[in-house]
Amino acid sequence: MATSVRQRTATNTSGANTNAANLHGIPLGTLAVSRPTARPPIRVLLAAGPEFSPEALTRMLGKNSPVDVVGIERTVPFDSTAMTGKGADILLLASSGNAITDMSVVRQARATQPGVEIVMLGEACEEGDFLQLVRAGVRGYISPDAGAEQILQAIVEVRGGAAVCPGKLCAGLFRYFESEAKSLPSASIHQRLGLTRREQQLIPLVAKGLTNKEIANHFSLSEQTVKNHLYRMKHKIGAEDRLSIVHLCRMQGFMV
Repeated sequence: MATSVRQRTATNTSGANTNAANLHGIPLGTLAVSRPTARPPIRVLLAAGPEFSPEALTRMLGKNSPVDVVGIERTVPFDSTAMTGKGADILLLASSGNAITDMSVVRQARATQPGVEIVMLGEACEEGDFLQLVRAGVRGYISPDAGAEQILQAIVEVRGGAAVCPGKLCAGLFRYFESEAKSLPSASIHQRLGLTRREQQLIPLVAKGLTNKEIANHFSLSEQTVKNHLYRMKHKIGAEDRLSIVHLCRMQGFMV
């Protein structure tokens, strides 16, 4: 008798569920639990010298994290051809200790795989060197002493479109853009001078007495490119030499 009651109760419960489904307009047999779609892992290529332990870092990053380490390279300086076929989203690059070498490596890596984002592990560097690295293509800059959690956070944030760097270097970026805004002339002055934006950017550095080589390093250009810019500037505004360029631009209202 008890068994019969339990069977009727189960039948009634099933019927109630069926009626509820019909009331909501859901066809029978189509009820399913939705599951969140898993995001693809962030593919990271580690490029670290002998002073780092990329294997240990791999174990830390790979444990319950969204990171998939697709390769480890120990060559210093890093050879960008090692990226071929890896499909890396992020290049976690240890600094070589030489800013010029690092800039060259970063530019080559971006040229080899344009879509890759670069997070550099480096000691505190000069503000000017950091700005050059940013121009070359670095999107994250953190200490090599950072823990796995901090490195992982930097990777995730850079992959998500953010930029990561220490506060002191970030302040340098703000100062740089503030000085850039002050050094650029108004639209009317730009029209009168006929200078391109890059040519305008050269003027404050020429006024400070920087050499062509120093200006080239500042903008990650070749020395010949700077010479070509200055040659065109002289012809555009009728200047005889570098000092005349600065003098004539000041007369036209360019803040130097």
